[in-house]
Amino acid sequence: MSDLKNKIENTKDKVIGKAKEGVGRATGSQETELKGKLQYQKGDLNDKVDNNKEKIAEKINETLDKK
Repeated sequence: MSDLKNKIENTKDKVIGKAKEGVGRATGSQETELKGKLQYQKGDLNDKVDNNKEKIAEKINETLDKK
């Protein structure tokens, strides 16, 4: 259940980040644009971390199942 919550949170960060980035561009606010880019990157990085954790868990389970 935690995985789903993380995916939702990461997607939320990506969507809100892109929106802030667009608002920053439209209004000429470099600060808002930067905050949007950072929030998007946070969501993207967390997605990658979660995917790697899942892959590691799968490999560990496969290894343990072989014994």
